[in-house]
Amino acid sequence: MNRTNILATAIAFALLFPIELPAQDLAMQSRIRQEGFRNSKVMELASGLTDTIGPRLTASPSMKRANDWTRQKLADFGLANAHLEPFAFGRGWTSESCVVRMIAPDVTQLYALPKAWSPGTNGPVRGKVMKVKLESEADLEKQKGKLAGAIVMMADPRPLDPHDKSMLERYDEKELEELAAYSIPSSRDNARLLEYVKRRKFRRALAQFTMDEKIAAIVDLGGGGDGGSFRIQSGGSWKKEDPIGVPQVVLAPEHYGRLARLIDAGIEVQLEVDVKAQFLDADTNGYNTIADLPGGDRKNEIVMLGAHLDSWHGSTGATDNAAGVAVMMEAIRILKALNVTPRRTIRIALWSGEEQGLLGSRAYVAEHFASRAEPKDPEERELPFSMRKEKTPLTVKPEHAKLSAYFNLDNGTGKIRGIYAQENAAAVPLFRTWLEPLHDLGATTVTMRNTSGTDHLPFDEVGLPGFQFIQDEVEYSTRTHHTNWDSYERLQREDLMQAAVVVATFVWEAANRAELMPRKVLPQ
Repeated sequence: MNRTNILATAIAFALLFPIELPAQDLAMQSRIRQEGFRNSKVMELASGLTDTIGPRLTASPSMKRANDWTRQKLADFGLANAHLEPFAFGRGWTSESCVVRMIAPDVTQLYALPKAWSPGTNGPVRGKVMKVKLESEADLEKQKGKLAGAIVMMADPRPLDPHDKSMLERYDEKELEELAAYSIPSSRDNARLLEYVKRRKFRRALAQFTMDEKIAAIVDLGGGGDGGSFRIQSGGSWKKEDPIGVPQVVLAPEHYGRLARLIDAGIEVQLEVDVKAQFLDADTNGYNTIADLPGGDRKNEIVMLGAHLDSWHGSTGATDNAAGVAVMMEAIRILKALNVTPRRTIRIALWSGEEQGLLGSRAYVAEHFASRAEPKDPEERELPFSMRKEKTPLTVKPEHAKLSAYFNLDNGTGKIRGIYAQENAAAVPLFRTWLEPLHDLGATTVTMRNTSGTDHLPFDEVGLPGFQFIQDEVEYSTRTHHTNWDSYERLQREDLMQAAVVVATFVWEAANRAELMPRKVLPQ
């Protein structure tokens, strides 16, 4: 029987013949609800992260403040061993201001922000805007000697449609039913992998080209959003060996479109760009915040919960991911406030470097649980771990046997509607039992599907039970994800309170069951 048939048989058996499960601790469920709904601190935590600390770009001064603030808060809750764990990252970056004005044919203030790891301009720079195609090595060769002193636009403007529906999105019952049905994963696309490597190489070549050709600055289109909302991520690199390029800024799509139309009409456009930014090389580490609620008779075994603390710099990172951090901190605060001792130790981890490729959680898993050597093929090393074809042997560490499960939250401010079982068939009946007394809160769905893109993956990749909760979208895709409007005002208080109660219930049940959480086959 091949692996696919084994998995299918296991799923069918688990669904048709559910294992006998112990009764859930409903008295504890009542206590969790009482503390979580009557004495909630989740919005105070969210405000501290967003309003007081602000954006939390990995390795920036504000991220260091966030690490220290969360460590102190967890210690104030009464948790044990609240500390920071470093991992190798690269150069830090911070920006003080960004001013972009059109100075011809009109004088207009433009909505703009610098891309992360973009160098500053060292004072205002003025230049003619040139709209050029720079998408390949051939394009770079064609433009040599033509762009010195210019401010360059490379992207085409994006048409903006009227809003024809509410931007607020929640799962309805039909959508949850569809999500609960298993979806067979698509096959690996080797062409997509090769394209990823090609793009990475070209970005470095483009950065070097812009420096060699003495381009004054690059203005780019803010992806997604409208009405003054636009997405802002990275332009330069945090890796010290990569070229830093020239100053790069993102414009609101309405302003970018105007510049593009003027140039297409043959009208000369001039901009003034003033970006104050600096690289930080004194400390090239990133840091994760860690703390424990010590266990009782099985204290050497661990149940983990976590969320990523870092954000992009365009706003205060409220839905991505102060919301997840506040919920996880509130969940463990609830359990500590109830003055109970779980059988297993419950550990919270607040990750850094998630936005750069799950770097903090991946480093933690490699340090504590299991690791792989880097591939010999240099092109494989360019790929994110999940995209690599060459998987080097797995070295398992003693702590690997002691971790029961890791639970993650990272999809915005919406309430929890269920959980992804990540193809772990034996976890499905457990999760269904734990969700049953939470149905009145809207948490009902268990799906065997995998979900990707966040910090449960490094656990799953080394054979550890790592899970991500299902959340209502609310405005995540339509308004807040990586945008300049991802602020406290977009948070939904009742949803975050509900999420904290659901998470506290799950980690309590996992910490107190007779056995460790069931595992999938250890990956080879």
